[in-house]
Amino acid sequence: MDPTLKNRLLAKLKEVIPELPRGLSVAAKYIIDHPSDFGLDPIRETARKAGVSTYTLIRLAERVGLNSYDELREPFRKALVSASMSDNQPEWIKGLAEKGELGKVQAEAAANSMAIVQQSLEHQSLEAMERVTQLLLTANNVYLTAVRASYAVAFYFHYVGRMALPSMHLIPRHMASAIDDLHNAGEGDVLIAIATTPYSRETIEACRFAKSKGVKLILISDSEIVSPDFQADEALVASVLSSHYFGCYTGMMAMVENLLAMLVAQGGDEARQRIKSYEALREETNVYWVKQKKH
Repeated sequence: MDPTLKNRLLAKLKEVIPELPRGLSVAAKYIIDHPSDFGLDPIRETARKAGVSTYTLIRLAERVGLNSYDELREPFRKALVSASMSDNQPEWIKGLAEKGELGKVQAEAAANSMAIVQQSLEHQSLEAMERVTQLLLTANNVYLTAVRASYAVAFYFHYVGRMALPSMHLIPRHMASAIDDLHNAGEGDVLIAIATTPYSRETIEACRFAKSKGVKLILISDSEIVSPDFQADEALVASVLSSHYFGCYTGMMAMVENLLAMLVAQGGDEARQRIKSYEALREETNVYWVKQKKH
């Protein structure tokens, strides 16, 4: 991403602010005055601090010629991550960067991974994590969906999470579609959707369908808003900024690890007993390879 894009957007906002309607001008002034907060906060928090609606922020992005709110905020987030990457880097990263071009690539990727883990975890409020945990623990059924690269995160979340939360189902199952598996879902159920830009059609349609049936929606994503057609009940936002062409999932995985830890802790003795029973089953069925002793 062009490192000067943040400054160009700030200059653009200053240029157009005299021509903007009151709501848009209030939003633009807030971004100009608080660029760091704008890069860090989710859209609802930015709207609250600025005293405008989330829709106003989306309209402001369109007014300055961008396709989405995320496109407006991304340069500000990128600038923050880049700054954190350059501050207090450990000696081993500096040493890598001095070992030629490939060393620089590895150093940049390592620094980026550590920076987005910190950014992703630092801005998850305890209150939001508690609400999500309670939604999952009290749901009749918890459906978990993702496709393509995000599926790896969903698979791991389900593999570990189902031991503490037996109501969790990874969908789609049996080569069907997520909507097929949500056919009998309804109030009292929860859908967790994991998605990053560019958002998959299958995931968006599953979210829209679930909301139409009264299912609570939890997003684990790089944005609170993945479609204007619906709004999540809870959103856990992680940075997926990358030093290469594809998203970096270390921040999202770290966030999922935090959520798993809270589910196990809140699940109490029942969750711990289920985990022990899984381990016992694996030992009984020789799941793990054991080196044979030589006679």
